[in-house]
Amino acid sequence: MTDQASYKGKCFCGMVAIEVRGEPVAMGYCHCNSCREWSAGPINAFTLWTQGAVHVTKGGEHMEAYQKSDTSVRKFCELCGGHLLTEHPLWGVTDVYAAVIPSLRYTPTLHVNYAETVFRVKDGLPKFKDMPAEMGGSGELLPE
Repeated sequence: MTDQASYKGKCFCGMVAIEVRGEPVAMGYCHCNSCREWSAGPINAFTLWTQGAVHVTKGGEHMEAYQKSDTSVRKFCELCGGHLLTEHPLWGVTDVYAAVIPSLRYTPTLHVNYAETVFRVKDGLPKFKDMPAEMGGSGELLPE
């Protein structure tokens, strides 16, 4: 038996279900063009998890993947098109979209790719031009 927290999520139609265990390694907002186009919104709310923390518990046969670049493998339900997660193999993490796991208390700590933003946010959180240095970015911060 484990005492780790677990959070359940599902695609839009509910045919694909996932569970994440433990706590995310980071939570924040991505402003890059790729995330905006994929999410059809001005900002993408992310939760990053170690790869072993994310499990498909139902409907894995309905998951499809799209890989536009080496940094992202986006996964979604083939039946409803509902977005579920993005694997980031170069960083060793999986991004489960915050809206997919509603029981998780979403507590963002940073903004990434803020140089590409189309929607300014004044929330006091650090705004990275691209990515933090430990993830291969410049680590440069931008003003709100």
